[in-house]
Amino acid sequence: AVTMFSGGALGAPPPLGVYDPLGLIETRDMRRYEIMEVKHGRAAMLGFLHIILIQAGARFPGYLSPTAGLKFADVPSGCFASLEALPTAGWLQIMLTTCMMETGYFIFEYQGYGALDKEPGDIGGEGWIRYDDASTKTFKLNVERQNGRA
Repeated sequence: AVTMFSGGALGAPPPLGVYDPLGLIETRDMRRYEIMEVKHGRAAMLGFLHIILIQAGARFPGYLSPTAGLKFADVPSGCFASLEALPTAGWLQIMLTTCMMETGYFIFEYQGYGALDKEPGDIGGEGWIRYDDASTKTFKLNVERQNGRA
């Protein structure tokens, strides 16, 4: 079944609303795209926070690679310098885990994977209510999506 967006709906706040000049929304199930948007937006915001913390000097204690003798504190904060400092095996582990997550190897019962009764991005249990007020919840979720798009 095709899920449609309407102006003012969650993820389509005014003044722009639904922007679909090619009319693709009518031909696709948008729930999957909503789930991916929330997930990738959160990953982008965590990446931004990571850059801020690294530039501020925050590092984990201990070794990043014990076999190479590389400590977390030894990794430089520059973008390309940090890429070059990581061992190849470390990058392969990062890429393998990322590919497994993107292809659905780690299937969970939240964010729409198997749990169609939950909203995209709703990862809390039944006892965890983030916002009691519906208008506050809608505002906060729209802010989250807009931050992920920026």
